[in-house]
Parts: sequence; C-alpha cells; structure tokens
Amino acid sequence: MSVSLPDVPDVHDAALAARLQALLDDKTKPQGSLGRLESLALRIGLILGDEAPQLRDPQLVVFAGDHGLAARGVSAYPSEVTWQMVENFLAGGAAVSVLARQHGLALTVVDCGVRHAFAPRPGLVDAKVGWGTADSSVEPAMTPAQCAAALEHGMAVVRARPGNALLLGEMGIGNTSAAALLMSRLTGLDIADCTGAGTGLDAAGVARKVAVLRQVLERHAAALAPLDALAALGGFEIAAMTGAVLQAAAERRVIVVDGFITTAAVLVAARLRPHVLQRCVFAHRSGERGHALLLAHLRAEPLLDLGLRLGEGSGAALAWPLLVSACAILREMASFGTAGVSRRAAASAQTV
Repeated sequence: MSVSLPDVPDVHDAALAARLQALLDDKTKPQGSLGRLESLALRIGLILGDEAPQLRDPQLVVFAGDHGLAARGVSAYPSEVTWQMVENFLAGGAAVSVLARQHGLALTVVDCGVRHAFAPRPGLVDAKVGWGTADSSVEPAMTPAQCAAALEHGMAVVRARPGNALLLGEMGIGNTSAAALLMSRLTGLDIADCTGAGTGLDAAGVARKVAVLRQVLERHAAALAPLDALAALGGFEIAAMTGAVLQAAAERRVIVVDGFITTAAVLVAARLRPHVLQRCVFAHRSGERGHALLLAHLRAEPLLDLGLRLGEGSGAALAWPLLVSACAILREMASFGTAGVSRRAAASAQTV
C-alpha cells in the first residue's frame, strides 16, 4: 500500500508537566479538588505545549461511508439510512447538528464512500473513494489503493481546516461490524466480546452478526498488519478517520474521540503511530458491547458514561464543554498569591 503517513513524535515534556501541575496546585482550591478536570487541563496543556491553553476553531467532522457487509444482515437498519442521515446532518436536524450548534462547533460531513450522489453544498466534502466498500465476507472491503486514498482524504480534510481541536464523528450502516472486526484482529480479543447490538439488533440478531464476523476473520486470516487489516476489514469512513487522526496528531491538535467506531479508527492509528494516544481525549464510554473493552485495552479513561450508542460525534460534542472549562480553569482561575487567599496550614502547625 503506497501512502505516506505523517510522523507523530512524543510530546511528553516532564518539565512542562511539572509546571502545569504546579499551576493547578496553586489555584485557590484544595489540591485535586477539581478531580479529573485538573488532569484534563494538564493533558490539554501537554498536547498544545502551552501553560495557558486555549482551544481555537474546533472542528467536528463526521465521516460517512457504506459497507458491503451490511448485505449480510448485520444491522437492524437498511443501508439507505446512511445517505438519509447525511442529508439530516446537512439539514441541521440530527443530534450532532443540534449539539454542534449549541456548542459553537464547526460541523463538516465528509462523504468517504456513501452509495448515493449528493448535491454539492456548504458543509459537505466530496471524498468518495467508491460507492460503498465490498462485502468483506466475500473479498477485502477495500483494495490497497482504495484504503490509501481514504487515508489521504482524511489527512487532507484536517489540513484544510483551521483550529487546534478535532472532534471525530461517523455514519455508516454496518460500521459497528467493521469496528468489531478491527478490534478483534488488532487486540486478539474474541469477536464475540467485540460485537454488540449496533443499531438495535436483538439477541438472535447479535448471534447471527457474530457468526458472520467470525467467517470474515477466517477469510482474511492473513491480514494481520494494521493497514492490511484496515483494508480487508474496515470501511472507507474508518480509513479516512484513521488518516484524520494521524494528521491531527502530527499537528498537535487535541483529538476528541467519540464512541466505538471512532475509537476503532484511533486503534488503527495508534498501531501505526503509538504517540497518537497522547493527543486523544476520549469523550465517553458507549453502550456498545466492545467499547468498554477497547477503552481498557488502550488504557483510556473516558470523560462521560451516559449509555450513549448513537455515534455521529454526539458524545464528543457533549464532552466538549468539559475541555473548554478545563482550559479556562488553568488560564483564568486565581492563585493563592494573586487572590490573597491563605493556604492550608502546615501539618506541623495544625491542632487537633
């Protein structure tokens, strides 16, 4: 596969981390009393390399694509829902559209490979690699050239947008199956542990889904390397998200990861460039079966746990105000010295 991936260097800076921690400890509060908001502020400061971090021009990008595997009945919804939901995003009626407006997030939808011809309009990027992937139970989902093109498109989408924060979203009927396949292949976990109800399958439907996905893994048993697995098992939108994550990480943008499918793209990116994970803030733990296990595998602690399983970037948008608040605390909250507030008494001077 011919694709040039950006370098993602280590951004850990022990001296900066110490300065950020000292700033947080000197705020007018008991140390650690803001809990995980403090660790979030420190993480964002390290990503941006700034003791007074400010999030600028946040970009919420929804990557959309269709999956040939959907023909095997792995979703409760028909494939045409993909393009119908893209129209809903663009019309402003979807959950992610509402949340993006509420929080002032620039929303872009990227057609990575939807089986539909969209009229050009603002907010839509045409990055179509094909009219849906192939059925991975029969052949690889993508050719190496298609996978490389999707990766390149994802990188280009990020390069073309301003700001220092990328919020990931996705849409594609059948993409929980592709995510489960990638998770199983790249983590070694059994496919049954990686597979959930997706758009709402009942227990019998999930059992059928697991059986189909097990056949897919057997068919592509030789696709072990990250990019080989991505091409054989993934989707156009997952490949494009992988490219977007790599580019955003190379540019030291804060990457806000949504749910199961976006986390699967991060998994692929991290197998290619491990320091990608330093740039990621995981928005939430979804209700999809494999997500909790995947987060644990990545040693990621999500900000929220609301039982969400919608996708679209909805969880990333909901978590966004926490990132804004964390930065504001670091930049604007007074220190004991500047506020003239007495510090905690030394232990030796305390009386019982």
